[in-house]
Amino acid sequence: MSRTHTLAVAAVTCALLLSTGPARALPFANEVISYTAGLNVTPGFDDPSHALGMPATSNGDFGDVTPFNGAFLNGDLVQVGDGGELVVRFAMPVLDHPLNPFGIDLLVFGNAFFFQPDLFGDSAEDVFADPALIEVSQHGKDFSAIAFVFADDLFPTSAFTDTPGPFDSGGSALSDFTRPVDPAVDWFGKSYAEIVALYDGSGGGAGIDLSETGLPWIRYVRITSLGGVTAEIDAFADVAAVPAPEPAAAALLLLAVVGARLLRVRRDRYHRTAKRRAAGRL
Repeated sequence: MSRTHTLAVAAVTCALLLSTGPARALPFANEVISYTAGLNVTPGFDDPSHALGMPATSNGDFGDVTPFNGAFLNGDLVQVGDGGELVVRFAMPVLDHPLNPFGIDLLVFGNAFFFQPDLFGDSAEDVFADPALIEVSQHGKDFSAIAFVFADDLFPTSAFTDTPGPFDSGGSALSDFTRPVDPAVDWFGKSYAEIVALYDGSGGGAGIDLSETGLPWIRYVRITSLGGVTAEIDAFADVAAVPAPEPAAAALLLLAVVGARLLRVRRDRYHRTAKRRAAGRL
């Protein structure tokens, strides 16, 4: 990370830590900027507001939302069909922060799910997905595409950490929808209980490391259909959106760290200049 990038992240982090009010407490996208449904969108799944707020947690009489039982109810998802796109905005910047778990900064939730081919069973031997392109932007223009990570794909949503089985109800311990799954986990062939353990409290979602874009922060996310596929989108989450318990103190500490870094840079520059003068180069 360059010095300019580091200082930009630090400045935005300070602003986030010092900010107050409802927007700071909500880690999810809160505004639809634009939406074009595209082709092959099911009636009732064309309301883009369904992509705002937290991910769905229940499929009603069909059990909790689990990695084997993706959200599918009308009212929980918006579809993006062939030729369609969805653009949402976060109230506060999503940072490219190196201290985020696994380097992941942004999560996109769809209705992908694990399954066992030809069996209604409890073994993750494949993933049902409708991949869509993810792009991000700071100001709602000049979007940067994310490579190798797609919306409505890995990792399926896990609403609770204590739902008894993959198609059961009764979960009460809500998963953390701002905590990513380790992208290196080996999920193939694992049972429901093993998958939940591998998630380690995470609510799932497609995990995006913003460092590949070179942007220190973003606020806009665009989802575009790929190759005629109709994707289902549920929610967007900022991994680092929830502030520290004592934001003012944390911000002051961060300002002190940044100040010390700037002073060190100036001191080093002074000593280099002094050495060059002593050597008769100036």
